[in-house]
Amino acid sequence: MEELAPDQRNYFYLLEGIRVGIHKSILAALYEVHHGPSLGDGEFGLGIAPINRIPPSQLDTFPEQVQYAANTVRSLIDLLIEQQWEGEDLWNAEEGRYSDKLIRRIAEGYMPPASDRLSALLEESDPAALQDAYISDLQVDYDGSQLPHNLSYLDRALVTLVERLPSYFQGLTHQREAMLDAVRIWRNAHTREQVFQSLVNSPHSPSTQAELDELDRELLRFMSNASPFYGGYPHQREALLRLTQLWRQLNTREEAIASLQSNSDGEDPENNLAIIDPALVAFAQRIPIYYSGQGQQRTALMEGFRLWHDLPSRREALIKLGVDEDIFSVPVEPQKAKAIAQQIDRELVVFMRRVPTDYEETSDQRESLIRTSQIWRRLDRRETAVQSFFDDIKQMEQAKPTDPINVVPSPPAVLPRPQRWTPQNIQLSASIVANGNFTWAEATRGGQRMPSDQPTVNAIVRIATLAQQARNRVGRPFHITSWYRPPEINRQVGGAPFSRHVVGDAIDYYVEGMTGDELYRLLDPWWPGGLGRYGGNRRLISHLDARGHRARWRHS
Repeated sequence: MEELAPDQRNYFYLLEGIRVGIHKSILAALYEVHHGPSLGDGEFGLGIAPINRIPPSQLDTFPEQVQYAANTVRSLIDLLIEQQWEGEDLWNAEEGRYSDKLIRRIAEGYMPPASDRLSALLEESDPAALQDAYISDLQVDYDGSQLPHNLSYLDRALVTLVERLPSYFQGLTHQREAMLDAVRIWRNAHTREQVFQSLVNSPHSPSTQAELDELDRELLRFMSNASPFYGGYPHQREALLRLTQLWRQLNTREEAIASLQSNSDGEDPENNLAIIDPALVAFAQRIPIYYSGQGQQRTALMEGFRLWHDLPSRREALIKLGVDEDIFSVPVEPQKAKAIAQQIDRELVVFMRRVPTDYEETSDQRESLIRTSQIWRRLDRRETAVQSFFDDIKQMEQAKPTDPINVVPSPPAVLPRPQRWTPQNIQLSASIVANGNFTWAEATRGGQRMPSDQPTVNAIVRIATLAQQARNRVGRPFHITSWYRPPEINRQVGGAPFSRHVVGDAIDYYVEGMTGDELYRLLDPWWPGGLGRYGGNRRLISHLDARGHRARWRHS
């Protein structure tokens, strides 16, 4: 078997570093300096050997070596803390890495106590080489290249954040998961069951609301005590960084570090109202179902419409809804007033139906929906309306697909097909050829590669027409892998300079259960344009184009 690529190995370092609360770069460094033993999966180890009844078979793959190396480094650091090593002995706060002193100690190797059945023997290594490899990994451009140069702010920001979390906890699942993972890393618990046992004296995940409330109380109690017990130890720092990452729903540890520099007090719901966006949109989706034209409902939608469009007055909102300006200056007969009200109702409902599609998560749009809900739900304050949406989010997290709070958006109305396709009237979901199988979404990669001129549109229609005939002959769906490619995209993907994909009249595709050779032989006798097939690991892919003459080729 071949060795893993660096980014594949990095995945395992990240996974195990997060699991036990160590800096993943130390695992990369151990791999570089030891590069052994040779493993059964064709890889090399991190200098981890059997001990304490751990059989060699348990350390014979790269993932197993990384897992036990992580356990072993954490075990060593815990032992050093018991031996009165301070936070600054273990961590260089300014540079955001393990201290030189700790790197030298890790290089000495480590034999875990006989009672530790989860850690293995760490072989001795050269301390200078280990430090160089460790620092080199920190400089590799995975995620950390954009970090601040000085990380001395980090501990203070973490403590500030954790002190304020109990005030901002909304009972949301991702917030609970963030605290659970922080407790797991802080206490070096290897399973979620161990975390539950330590918090609520039961290894089982909460199954009732009462059990969930008890777990939340214990988690918040832990968070309240984390600040005074924070000693700057690496596992504590990693626990709180993981808390930050999950609480703020960020992609990586490095993003969490960067976010703390600019905002260590950003957990107030008012500072992160994007969390309630799914509930706001679900609320808008329910309105057309329950709207009955009552005064309070109409007022709610009118105010929401006004704020959404940033209109200064109700009068301006009515005019935008299509009401004739003359009604504001002359008396209106009852029958006409009723007709106007019905018109307003129809337009307001149409507006709310468009909200799920038009919502761009701007603050003005968000405030529009919050205000709509406040009036609709007869709530006295905006803050109460915001809290009601946090409650909705909690319900949505636990809801079954058929629960009323889950409303699937209605599909948009089907637009009539134009007589002729142009760059201005393309409909992504529409078939290119009437009653055909190929859509504009397939031709344009979901709308990412829209043709800007009429000749390209015509070329796409031309190949779609011919390809439909080919599909009908084969009798199976064509799965498109590449169609129209603008020149700059074609260059980026390494396409030929004069590729027909640039013109728009070429398709790469595959058919389930058939090779490119089989498709080639089936279509070759009659296909009027270019017909190609690929070899190697692309032997399932075929090529069609609508050039004006027959051409046949094969790429190896």
